[in-house]
Amino acid sequence: MLQLVLAAPRSGSGKTTAACALLAAMQARGLAPCAFKSGPDYIDPMFHRAVLDVESHNLDLFFSKPETVRELYARHAADHGAAVVEGAMGYYDGLGGVTDTASAWHLADTLNLPALLVVRPKGASLTLAAELRGLMAFRTPHHIAGILLNDCKESLYKMLRPMLEKETGLPVVGCLPPLPEAAIESRHLGLKTAAEIDDLQHKIQLLSDAAQQTIDWPLLHTLFDRPAPAAVPCTVPPPRVRLAVARDAAFCFTYAETLEALRENGAELCFFSPLTDVGLPENSGGLYLPGGYPELYAAQLAANAPMRRAIKNAVESGLPTVAECGGFLYLGQTLEDANGTPHPMAGVLPGQGVKVGRLMRFGYATLTARTDSMLFAAGEHIPAHEFHHWDSTANGDALTAAKANGRQWACGFANAHIYAGFPHLYWAGAPLPQRFVCAAEHYIKERP
Repeated sequence: MLQLVLAAPRSGSGKTTAACALLAAMQARGLAPCAFKSGPDYIDPMFHRAVLDVESHNLDLFFSKPETVRELYARHAADHGAAVVEGAMGYYDGLGGVTDTASAWHLADTLNLPALLVVRPKGASLTLAAELRGLMAFRTPHHIAGILLNDCKESLYKMLRPMLEKETGLPVVGCLPPLPEAAIESRHLGLKTAAEIDDLQHKIQLLSDAAQQTIDWPLLHTLFDRPAPAAVPCTVPPPRVRLAVARDAAFCFTYAETLEALRENGAELCFFSPLTDVGLPENSGGLYLPGGYPELYAAQLAANAPMRRAIKNAVESGLPTVAECGGFLYLGQTLEDANGTPHPMAGVLPGQGVKVGRLMRFGYATLTARTDSMLFAAGEHIPAHEFHHWDSTANGDALTAAKANGRQWACGFANAHIYAGFPHLYWAGAPLPQRFVCAAEHYIKERP
């Protein structure tokens, strides 16, 4: 089974483009590949799903214990012929930017997988070899098994390949040529989502065709074939309670593992759209409002007054509710759009969502609960992640967030029936799904 971590010396090397090219070419070659993403990113897995039409999963060593990560990888890779784990940032860049914890290298080391480095060679030649040798010497074992040159013309590839192999001892498995017509647009949280790119399948086909022609597939198999992981049994019980889960263009940031964990704890997930539906799914015992881009759809969300009223009434009546980042903004009083114009939201929480124009409190943090609530026990520590360019005038104070560098701040609203705040939570391997489902069951039993 082909298995590899696709990493790079730095951000901007084209890892997601290379991942899409490899996955599409593997699929065309009948390998039935699957995909994973190192770290907390929501958007890159959307592109994996667009290529494969199967779920992509996040593997995060800040959110999860190593045994949880290994189990998730084995469970979702076992029945496939290839697995590509896309890294994040630079190969060794981990927690706080100053450690290798939760880096792509840490994941390769935890899973004992070889790494294929995506290198964009513009502006350097022999110096690339020096950088690569530095990467190889930085940690033992380094796990780097090969190089893929990205955005590299054939003439440059023919010059660089023998030199890099001689100077580093690493085989070069091929190149991806410059393909401006396959470029994927970006915006304030990174790449646009896969659903927003009309010609995405055409771009994927271009990438697949290029990878088929310019990658040395026999060499790739020689370097990255590994025994397939043993399948991990997973039992999903009959559902005991319905959870309403927002899913549309405005609310699209959900971890597949979180939804799976909810199902494994007895939840039936009923997806709905705050943009277009007029009410919550019937007989819902809980409400999950994930993150996304509500700021880009603020006017449309505001125009759907029946849904705003339905959610306000349900939450205020005690419906167990989780609202992360964009979902948290939706529960506020108003939300500014990309032009700075405020629009009315659900009005459950006191804050107003405002455009800031820069990343706020970006990165991993550990939450500490100040009191008991639906999801948290007093004093409990919960890993989380923030990534947003909007802020709220009222962020809550139910939890204390702390970064690895010692910075702390108050955040979140939490009581017996709600968690709402900017921090994104990760539910796999945690007690959160069981607690949420139990709260939803209790609500259904106790409601008038």
